[in-house]
Amino acid sequence: MTAKTLALLGAVLALAGSLASFTSSAQNVTVFAAASLKEALDEEAGRFKPDTGQHVIVVYGASSALAKQIEAGAPAALFISADLEWMDYLEQRSLLVPGSRAKLLGNSLVLIAPAKSSASLKIAPGFALAAALGAEKIAIANPESVPAGKYAREALQSLGVWSAVEKQAVRTENVRAALALVARGEAAFGIVYRTDALAEKAVRIVDTFPESTHAPIVYPMALVKSGNSRAAAALADFLRSEAARAIWSKHGFVPL
Repeated sequence: MTAKTLALLGAVLALAGSLASFTSSAQNVTVFAAASLKEALDEEAGRFKPDTGQHVIVVYGASSALAKQIEAGAPAALFISADLEWMDYLEQRSLLVPGSRAKLLGNSLVLIAPAKSSASLKIAPGFALAAALGAEKIAIANPESVPAGKYAREALQSLGVWSAVEKQAVRTENVRAALALVARGEAAFGIVYRTDALAEKAVRIVDTFPESTHAPIVYPMALVKSGNSRAAAALADFLRSEAARAIWSKHGFVPL
């Protein structure tokens, strides 16, 4: 085999290796998503892969924590937040693909109790939440940073009952942790998204907070500059498709 032939063969093998590497990376899309999206987004990802051949890796957590991780260089290609504030945070730091941001979903806020509980409350200004709690706890996501906790505190403040229950609020790292406390009976009540409550059989919805008591619950979505934009863009388009809307609705979300 001549030197020229060997050089040509080496170039071909190098090109093949590069293409294999590209194909492998193109088939993976890493998404950072709010914890409350888990069941629905897992199903969406499962539907997306057979249609495109692209495998979706989803990292779930509090929107605040995920945004900070993206800021620190975590390899996310797509970010779905549970509120506008943390998407604003990344946009202000020029970490998102310009023009890729969109409002994806809406949700509602509910008061929950363990499924075996017989507690009954009607949410209204000054409602008797403190009396119903007694010496027990109410679980909410951390209102200092986590969207679900911010909505919860805002709603209770709007209704004039936050000061009466603040000391009994167990603040969790994300909304699913608050849900788990109520499901295990470690908190008498909790405030979570409606979709969380629907995903957990060990809790029941006591009542729904009026939309007027808190800011609109909106889940924005955007591409992250440092990610695989082509593959992530295809996923973003899919998540707004008619097929995806049906899945979101099945899990209790409101497609926007």
